[in-house]
Amino acid sequence: MADLSQVKPEDIREFAVGSFPADLGIEPLEIEDEHARGRIIVESRHLHPGGFVHGGAWTAFGDSVAAWATFRALPPNHDFTTIELKLNVFAAAALGDELICRARPLHVGRSTAVIEAEIYKGEKRVANLIVTQFVLPGRDPRAERPAPGDYPPGD
Repeated sequence: MADLSQVKPEDIREFAVGSFPADLGIEPLEIEDEHARGRIIVESRHLHPGGFVHGGAWTAFGDSVAAWATFRALPPNHDFTTIELKLNVFAAAALGDELICRARPLHVGRSTAVIEAEIYKGEKRVANLIVTQFVLPGRDPRAERPAPGDYPPGD
């Protein structure tokens, strides 16, 4: 799918099969221009040895939903990759908990996008991520790698 600006949850379900987020059980619920929402039901594979959700699972969940919000914020034939993220967890989550993430763009420029991903357990916000994406503009999505000069400097 070259144009991800109109991606829908069913598209994610289809092209994400066998990927890291899909293998973790991260489910797309809603993808709109203003936000994306996803869900994960905590299983034993998401826990650290103490029985609570591992930091890597929180991060993978928030980063994945942030990616879906990024798709809708980019012009056609652009791509991106996460270059930085900051996670704060405010409350523990454990086996069987349902977590919902809502991600929205805070900034979308020529070379970066910043997405905020809020994770909830019920009505309570339990984690927050700020994700910075490196925007890869104007490349042919079929190319193995971008051509020299595809990356404009700065915003």
